[in-house]
Formats: sequence, structure tokens, C-alpha cells
Amino acid sequence: MASVRVVAALLSGVCLGACNLPVPDYKTIQYPAPYRKEADGAVLDNEDMRLDAQGYRLDKNGQRIGEIDVQAKTSGESSNAVAGYYISSRGANAPGAVMVPSEGAHTGAGYGPGSATIIPGMDPMSPAATGQPAPLTPPK
Repeated sequence: MASVRVVAALLSGVCLGACNLPVPDYKTIQYPAPYRKEADGAVLDNEDMRLDAQGYRLDKNGQRIGEIDVQAKTSGESSNAVAGYYISSRGANAPGAVMVPSEGAHTGAGYGPGSATIIPGMDPMSPAATGQPAPLTPPK
């Protein structure tokens, strides 16, 4: 009977000790909101930049910062990320040309000794080892 009381006392001590577990940071540290409203109704982000109704940053003149018109910017380009691939929803190959490497593309990583690509005009490497292998015995 005494052993049951000891076990019960130990279990209650463990249960009470578990109540003081560490608390995650998001519970103890209050991070600032990503935006706030000023008294005059202006919405500011966490870097004190004014925001419009859609959440874009505005400059002092009220114009959006960093907004670009993608269609206008890419209108004259013939390159396409999926150029030449068959697109089943269209039933045809994607328009455009595959990008060509820029000038100096035959240098740098991927070219030279040790890479899988052989530089034009360079002889392929000869085998590293030829002949009979020597036995590996410690010197006496």
C-alpha cells in the first residue's frame, strides 16, 4: 500500500512539473503588425511607407512604387520560357525561340578539366591509371 502512495506522489509531482513547460516565442514575443492605420486614415507598412487600397506602396506623389506593366515590357521579346514545347490546352507548340547562350558562355563552371563537358579544341583526358595495380602493403 505504501508503494502505491509513493507512485501516486511521484506521478502527481511529474504532472505538476509538466505545467511549467517552455512557451514558444510567438506566444511571448509580440511582433508588430505588417501594417497600421494612422489617425488621419493613412495605412502605413512596417517600414513607414504609405499603402493604397490594394496594398501597394506609394511614393510622395501618390504613384505606385515598383509596379511594372509586364505585357508592355515584354512586347518586343521573342524568347519564351516554354518555347518549342507542346502545350496540350492550345493544341500546338509554344511560340517564340529558345534562348541562346550569351557571349562568353563557353567559360566558367561546367567547362574545363573535371567537368562532363569537353571544351572544343581540347583533347579528351587519358585514363588516370594504366598498368598493374601495386599491392597495398605497409613498408617494413
